[in-house]
Amino acid sequence: MGNILLENPEVYPPVDRGYTIKIVITRFRGYKDVEVHLFRPNWSKEEEEAYDWNELLGPPIDPSKEFDPLSSRKVLLETFTFEEKEQILDYLLNRYSDHLKSIIVDVLNFPIPLGLIPLSSIEPQGSIGIIEFENIPNYTLSFPVHGLYILKK
Repeated sequence: MGNILLENPEVYPPVDRGYTIKIVITRFRGYKDVEVHLFRPNWSKEEEEAYDWNELLGPPIDPSKEFDPLSSRKVLLETFTFEEKEQILDYLLNRYSDHLKSIIVDVLNFPIPLGLIPLSSIEPQGSIGIIEFENIPNYTLSFPVHGLYILKK
């Protein structure tokens, strides 16, 4: 196992979600050092409605472009709570430590700019794919985790 990096360990999100996790797999599908951005693929409508979006969302990243007004909400909703982050780290270290070069944990910057593209909305095609960890044998987490990767030479 390479490194576990906590990019902003002293920063805490203003709500229960906001932790992001990126792993680097040493070898994946014939490629070396593949970055995989982990995310939650789904959430409840009640959870989405529970947040004060006026406090959590900021101005658009590019005011001249059109964007889905719900996309930046999804960016937050697909992140992890502190407890989920800890469970994922434990799972990765116990299950995949020999295959990981690094694990990078960070916290979203708040307010979240409008117009960001959530990972869950990126369609797999060509060199872009999704790992559905919950469909891998011996998955032990109580919630689904997906990972977006882009294969680069």
